[in-house]
Amino acid sequence: MSDLADRVRTTAPDLAARYRADGHWDDGTLGALVAQRVAAHPRLPVRIWSDDRPHYSDARTLFDQAQRLAGALRSNGIRPGDVVAYQLPNWAETLTTLWGGALAGVVLVPIVHFYGPNEVGFILRQSEARAIITVDRWGGTDQLENLEALRSELASLELVAVVLASGSKPLPQHSTPWSSLLEADPMKVPEMVEPDHPAVIAYTSGTTADPKGVMHSHRTLLAELRQQSGTSFSRDRPMLNSSPLAHMAGMLGGALQPLFRGEEIHLIDRWDPTRVLDIVERERIRPGGGPPIYLTSLLDHPRFRAAHRELMTIFGMGGAPIPSAVAERAEAEGIRPWPIYGSTEHPTITQAAPDDPPDVRIHTCGRPRPGVEVRLIDDEGGAVAPGEPGEILSRGPDLFCGYTDPALTARAVDAEGWYHTGDVGMLDERGNLSITDRLGDLIIRGGRNISGVEIETHVLRHPSVAEAAVIAAPHPTLGETACAVLRLRNSAAQPTIAEIQRQLDALGVPKQKWPESIRIVDDFPRTPTGKIRKHVLRADLGGP
Repeated sequence: MSDLADRVRTTAPDLAARYRADGHWDDGTLGALVAQRVAAHPRLPVRIWSDDRPHYSDARTLFDQAQRLAGALRSNGIRPGDVVAYQLPNWAETLTTLWGGALAGVVLVPIVHFYGPNEVGFILRQSEARAIITVDRWGGTDQLENLEALRSELASLELVAVVLASGSKPLPQHSTPWSSLLEADPMKVPEMVEPDHPAVIAYTSGTTADPKGVMHSHRTLLAELRQQSGTSFSRDRPMLNSSPLAHMAGMLGGALQPLFRGEEIHLIDRWDPTRVLDIVERERIRPGGGPPIYLTSLLDHPRFRAAHRELMTIFGMGGAPIPSAVAERAEAEGIRPWPIYGSTEHPTITQAAPDDPPDVRIHTCGRPRPGVEVRLIDDEGGAVAPGEPGEILSRGPDLFCGYTDPALTARAVDAEGWYHTGDVGMLDERGNLSITDRLGDLIIRGGRNISGVEIETHVLRHPSVAEAAVIAAPHPTLGETACAVLRLRNSAAQPTIAEIQRQLDALGVPKQKWPESIRIVDDFPRTPTGKIRKHVLRADLGGP
């Protein structure tokens, strides 16, 4: 059994008592919640929009499979508290895995479907996963081939279950087909686990070279679900959710929140604006929210028309910086932008309300959610006045319970339970938060996090490059892309962006992380100790 529970940070007694008294915390678990909500809404429709694995059934049908999956995990020696990873697109099997893992009381580790062997290997090793549920192939990536190359490094991995998408070649000898797992005897009663123990570890690139394992306990996840269930906007029709279920936003908004609220579940496994518009119009459902690129790709589409606009009276935006121009354009189209500010560590810190004045929805991220506190500090740790910039600190009942690396937890969460986000913002006199800068090197491309530090280590392998800084460059649709700022070796030939991209491809870096532009400098702006001033470079590119 994993020692993850020993790495959970301790919540101050006065905060824990407050969260209980205010109804944010109880002794429930994720598995018990899933069982309760399915029992309350057994015929809740579940629709998967996919060319590869379309699916239409109801919550009870998938829950029956989830119970069998939980039984299969137990029969394979997987016990409560053990780590089970999954790397799957937005399919029915992903919902079954999430629900079944919750019933079994395991610690679930979702892995983004486009991650390659470098990231997958690190996550499986660092989390000490005992099982992984994956797909044989996704797009042009052979997931099984990548996994086989890592087998010798994964001492803890005992069970590899495979959802067959292509079926183009036999499974490796030690793998188990998904269908055989569903033949197990069902687990009728959820396993009993401690609500303070980890339920999910979500890995995020953040601002470090390796992904960070963000642990959420049963308490913190259920607090987030309760918090969002009170969001005041019209739910007159279902939403089509496109965020990957491997992201915290997708897991909560696509798989758990609809079940919690008793709403239809609609998932799509690829963001395709043409298909989204067709589904929205034909089924009369809302397109779900996401990073600004999701909205702009719909508005810019030649088939976008009044019928779609009528179904998009509200569009939630988060996961990436929200340019004011995009929010203003949405408002002009009659679509109320609904900004949300949060992170994997603290999923919802602030949120605007759809009925807030336009200036709040366009230029701020709204106010803290119930139970959440926000404070801004200067470089010396002192409070800043309204309208003055400061680093954003947050705490609340839905704040993560620690990183898998305790040293990261100690640096990010102080003795009073405040999470230091690394973002810089301002609070206005009404308590609305605006994000103005970032202290770290995070690049958010179309809602997906890219670590500048990670890419720098690969770019520096080019023989012409002496020093590199990979920073965020503003982009009109993606929000941000990576720009590699390079100082070359003496007399070295200047590399092209195509050369840099080919090198990263050869190193196994996913295309989504590649720099999309380069700049050459004679030297970098630096601090007195020689550190590169990345905020100066970003400002030169027109970014924050």
